[in-house]
Amino acid sequence: MEPDEYGNILGQIHRPLNRVGIYVPGGTAAYPSSVLMNAIPAIVAGVQEIAMVTPPDAAGKVNPYTLVAAAELGLDEIYKVGGAQAVFALAYGTGLIKPVDKITGPGNIYVTLAKKMVYGEVDIDMLAGPSEILIVADETADPAYVAADLMSQAEHDVRARSILITNCPELPDQVEAEIERQLADLSRSEIVREALAKNGAFIVVSTLEEAFTIANRVAPEHLEVMVKEPMSWLGAIRNAGAIFLGPYSPEPVGDYLAGPNHILPTGGTARFYSPVTVDTFMKKSSVIYYSPVGFDRCRGDIIKLAEVEGLTAHANSIKVRRR
Repeated sequence: MEPDEYGNILGQIHRPLNRVGIYVPGGTAAYPSSVLMNAIPAIVAGVQEIAMVTPPDAAGKVNPYTLVAAAELGLDEIYKVGGAQAVFALAYGTGLIKPVDKITGPGNIYVTLAKKMVYGEVDIDMLAGPSEILIVADETADPAYVAADLMSQAEHDVRARSILITNCPELPDQVEAEIERQLADLSRSEIVREALAKNGAFIVVSTLEEAFTIANRVAPEHLEVMVKEPMSWLGAIRNAGAIFLGPYSPEPVGDYLAGPNHILPTGGTARFYSPVTVDTFMKKSSVIYYSPVGFDRCRGDIIKLAEVEGLTAHANSIKVRRR
């Protein structure tokens, strides 16, 4: 921070949070990647204490891949608990679990609502509910790719949303046929089928402009752009957690390897929430230093503003500082 011509100094100090809780989904599936996506930004930020919670399976065991991911990152405070109760434990503390300053990580609807309830007592990353994918595609899109990517999110949860918007009237039927063909090879085919039946949608529009207008209203977690010139449409996208451009940038690339975080805003909250980053685990403090010369130059203006607001003690705080 450098002083201005009058010797005043204004700035910000960025510091890591002291203690955070990371929620890693489990139960019906293993998510070691969520350990990485939660913990790595926190470690890079400099967080000193990271408490991890994850639900066990029906046998009371935590998935070994999840534990290996935690071990690789040096996490040694791990609790075998999930659901809303895990969120409340992190927020308020128990005899075993110390309270945290912030809770991050995706979960089911109960986890999301619990995070909403404790917000204010602690900070949260976002309200990350059931997974979503929206694909904008034109006649150049490969129906097999579109079908596979819609199902890649549908397999998460029966509440997951998979939406196709296209200006090609033939594409929905082609994609539907591909879904039926590919479903037989999927281990979670029943979940996929139910999610698509309840929350899937094919929308045919006249133009790609209309498609992106709808996409911005939906503000999806994942937005794939499978059109002839995907880069040319990037400027039309206002609201999306993550944007995947072109046929060789499917959503799983972002889930596992690309680098940007896969913990993303859902349920339309991409209108105002952002993905988890290192900054998620930082806080800022403003720094203000006024020199005697700098103070004298502005004291009259401060007094006027304070008196306009009727805050005479504020004005007095300035007036008593006479030199």
